[in-house]
Amino acid sequence: MYDALINLAYVVSAILFIFGLKFMSHPRTAVKGNLVSAGAMLLAVLLTLLVTGIGAYIIAGLVIGSIIGVVLAVKIQMTEMPQLVALFNGFGGAATVFVAGAELLRPNTATTPDVLLAAALSGMIGAVTFWGSLVAYGKLQELPMFKKPIEIPSGHLINAIMVMVLLLLIIFMTGAGYSVLPYLLIVIIASVLGVTLVAPIGGADMPVVIALLNSYSGLAAAATGFVIENNVLIISGSLVGASGIVLTQIMCKAMNRSLLNVVFGGLQSAAASTGPAADEVYANVRSTSADDVAMILDAAQRVVIVPGYGLAVAQAQHAVRDLATLLEEQGIEVEYAIHPVAGRMPGHMNVLLAEADIPYDKLREMDDINPTMSQVDVAIVLGANDVVNPVASTDPHSPIAGMPIIHVDKARTVIVIKRSLSPGFAGIPNPLFAADNALMLFADGKKAILDIVTAIKENA
Repeated sequence: MYDALINLAYVVSAILFIFGLKFMSHPRTAVKGNLVSAGAMLLAVLLTLLVTGIGAYIIAGLVIGSIIGVVLAVKIQMTEMPQLVALFNGFGGAATVFVAGAELLRPNTATTPDVLLAAALSGMIGAVTFWGSLVAYGKLQELPMFKKPIEIPSGHLINAIMVMVLLLLIIFMTGAGYSVLPYLLIVIIASVLGVTLVAPIGGADMPVVIALLNSYSGLAAAATGFVIENNVLIISGSLVGASGIVLTQIMCKAMNRSLLNVVFGGLQSAAASTGPAADEVYANVRSTSADDVAMILDAAQRVVIVPGYGLAVAQAQHAVRDLATLLEEQGIEVEYAIHPVAGRMPGHMNVLLAEADIPYDKLREMDDINPTMSQVDVAIVLGANDVVNPVASTDPHSPIAGMPIIHVDKARTVIVIKRSLSPGFAGIPNPLFAADNALMLFADGKKAILDIVTAIKENA
């Protein structure tokens, strides 16, 4: 009877996870989804503690973990959220490695093939997730050694060999019933594989990598659930893994990549980083001022704002909202064009604009806005770079070749707000900045928008 009630409560927790994911699928209900999912996790943790008992180590872990969580939530800036997500994915993978390993070392633990298979998969996926996430963090944080893709000679062959060795070790571990040494070898080799899979991937593809690593962490948790026979861990891990795969496929479609390319590390590589020099591309760049932009906007009827990572860095979302409100008061239609991989993680721009209470119905997805870009009077590109780079469709050797972009180059006038002509995360020049219909406003994103707002008010 007691076990039945516990399992029933686990089912309630799992249902809440599903509803949480459903709510998080839309920006308007995302906050509610987060709260529902957090409540489901709290219920699952309390139930697990009720079953296993509360020891000193568990209390210490809860206290330390809670403190770390609160400090991170308060201290981490919005611009650092992708890095935090990468670390969360990595820590999730590391936890599954330790839990599965501890279960194998526990006296009288089950050594049936199904348990050993689950433990081996936990160790492999968890180690790949942990080390891959650490490398992803280094790239997102732009640490010096990860600023450029790291080309590994014969990387695909090396990765393929490691995958084959891992499969053989898993088969041996499952069949032989001998677990400790094969498990250690699996974790070590998978750790190397995690690094070699992510290291060659360029910065422009990091949103896809983050989504995939998130999926890996869920799959590792689900496998660990089988090891320790915890139903809610199996269900929640499966949900995270499945939703992560779906999100990865959406990101792959947005980047015009195949999921197979992502899994085997076939995205942008260091060898592909070729093209004309920046000085050659930017020979005819024209700069402008906030006063000039205000006069251009005064004659516009339709304006599209294209946000990018620079908006997050400048924390310009509230200033952008004020500019849009001012323009709309003058009868100008204002919309926001959102590229699926704008920023450094999926949904990055949606979160930022929602924070400024910008109506969701003003946000237009890339596929919706592109057919009408030729009817746009002014496109304001704020901190975006790679997602508006026409090289993606004109240079087949570019690192972003084939990636769908927002065609701001078709607008009548393009205002690009950037601090400098520095390249985006892909590390390549953007010929849009030197186009005949483009003007550069060199400034911090927030200051530039505020200056434009001031100029519009003075000219009114």
